[in-house]
Amino acid sequence: MTAYSFGDYHPMHPSRLDATARLAKDLGLFDLPGVMIEKPEVAEDSVLLGVHTRPYLEAVKAFSEDPAVGLEGYGLDGEDTPGFAGVHEAAGRLAGGSRQAAAAIAEGRVQHAVNFGGGMHHAHSDHASGFCVYNDCAVGITYLLEHGFERIAYIDVDAHHGDGTQSIFWDDPRVMTLSLHETGMSLFPGTGFSSETGGAGGAEGTAVNVALPTAAGDAAWLRAFHAVVPPLVRAFQPQIIVSQHGCDSHFRDELTHLRISVDAHREVAGAIADLAAEVCEDRWLATGGGGYNVLDVVPRSWAHLIGVAAGSPVRLSDPTPASWREHIREKYGIEAPERMGDGSDLWWRPWEVGYDPEDELDRAVISTRREVFPLWGLDPWFD
Repeated sequence: MTAYSFGDYHPMHPSRLDATARLAKDLGLFDLPGVMIEKPEVAEDSVLLGVHTRPYLEAVKAFSEDPAVGLEGYGLDGEDTPGFAGVHEAAGRLAGGSRQAAAAIAEGRVQHAVNFGGGMHHAHSDHASGFCVYNDCAVGITYLLEHGFERIAYIDVDAHHGDGTQSIFWDDPRVMTLSLHETGMSLFPGTGFSSETGGAGGAEGTAVNVALPTAAGDAAWLRAFHAVVPPLVRAFQPQIIVSQHGCDSHFRDELTHLRISVDAHREVAGAIADLAAEVCEDRWLATGGGGYNVLDVVPRSWAHLIGVAAGSPVRLSDPTPASWREHIREKYGIEAPERMGDGSDLWWRPWEVGYDPEDELDRAVISTRREVFPLWGLDPWFD
């Protein structure tokens, strides 16, 4: 999976996957009862073509063979998401991981599956964007749609709007995409406003966007999540939840402006797990996503995700394993964090206590609720 690399200069460095896998292993998460590790295989062309256009697939393959091929218009010719030798196989493996995760759930072999190397939510059907080449989230969802699932909720808590996944399922009433992200007024990709609610002809209300104030912290993030996501998921009644857990919302991430802690990341993972248990017979597929503090934030956030999915959450007060800290010191030359949490206060104000029109966060939340809630028979002020 670490072959998905745009170079040492690039913020999405593959060391984040190595550090995550090593932390999860040293915490004993891979040895828990019922936990299975499956090697992700490169997705076949037929799988990728369920999401991406053939001209785009051929363009990725051309860049994969010769990064200097000179093709324009596919998003692989800039600095953000440059084509590199082997990019088709590397991106295809991340997509293959999400397909295999979907298959394991669809076949009833597992209830939960995690592909922390996935979450490439900016990739569109016909072009790469935002460090994302193949949209593995859409690949997993499409597999599920092709294998008997008729209602799927996709929950995206990355700091950036999940624009690619939203666009792919814009006109599909079987998929509800819910994205909680920093406002597009201050962050790439500049989309994801409350007025984006899905295509006409039956898909109205199946795109849900909460554009958070630029510097929202834990209390605002958790208030917004609980005010919007659980009511709509309960109304939609999905058969499975697919979630994207980009952790670039963290206060130490230099690419975004939100101020979220690892503690809150763990809290939201637990809330999604609870929703899956309540609404869709405990079926849940989780992916990674963004995250550019690669040796501190990313491994801890996704180790917590794995622990929650495995039914054995890691305590925030637990020390990080000494073996992991030594690995980070020897391989990367930095000192790793000593605790699994950030010591944050996770108190948040539930929506039921009332709407404050003077609060920027509340204005963002009510904007989303007013756009979408009535389409699902919900009262935007009280439900």
